[in-house]
Amino acid sequence: MIFHVLTIFPEFFAGPFAHGVVSRARDIGILDIRIHNLRDWTSDRHKTVDDRPFGGGEGMVLKPEPLFLAVESIWPQRTAAQKVLLLSAQGRRFDQAMANGLSREAELLLICGRYEGVDERVAAHLADDEISIGNYVLSGGELAAAVVIDTVARLLPGVLGNETSAAFDSFQESGHTEGLLDCPHWTRPADFRGWKAPEVLLNGNHEEIRRFRSQAAREKTARLRPDLLPPARPEEE
Repeated sequence: MIFHVLTIFPEFFAGPFAHGVVSRARDIGILDIRIHNLRDWTSDRHKTVDDRPFGGGEGMVLKPEPLFLAVESIWPQRTAAQKVLLLSAQGRRFDQAMANGLSREAELLLICGRYEGVDERVAAHLADDEISIGNYVLSGGELAAAVVIDTVARLLPGVLGNETSAAFDSFQESGHTEGLLDCPHWTRPADFRGWKAPEVLLNGNHEEIRRFRSQAAREKTARLRPDLLPPARPEEE
């Protein structure tokens, strides 16, 4: 799978992609990440990528021309398999279901927004989708791009050491999570400062462990993320 990242801070990505599963996926050839400097598609002496918004207001807005030129240069013959994602606070909420879908794409280009935002013509006529990683505002889309790539990369076959690990992540519609939070986990020592791991996890009965984990995941979800629980069914008369 190929990721392109279009940014005014290409040096930002030297850190996030040099460690963990993303680095391993790159090393073994499952993932290719190509970082592009948006300023390479400017023509003025100052390599200007932003301007004041029409109608007044605070901040600056990324201009459409460098963004269009960049995408058209990276993909001269763009196909339906090459998708552009604009990262912005106004986008659709990025979640595990969206990550699953993106993991099936062949090639993605992420536009990292900056300043007050991006000219709306980019969202309307260049990007295939506009996505946000949460209901808050970042200084730019670089952090969001790193989050999206890391989330998608771990879903690619061969990236994780255990092929079934991702199926049991929080929010996955599979395994014991069923779209809820993952269950709590314990490890050695079984007794730490008087806090003991549940006996059921130590008895080797896999069916009991499965039931315990399912119930524990539901209880943790109810406590921390009740919004993830399915609506209660009305009692049958």
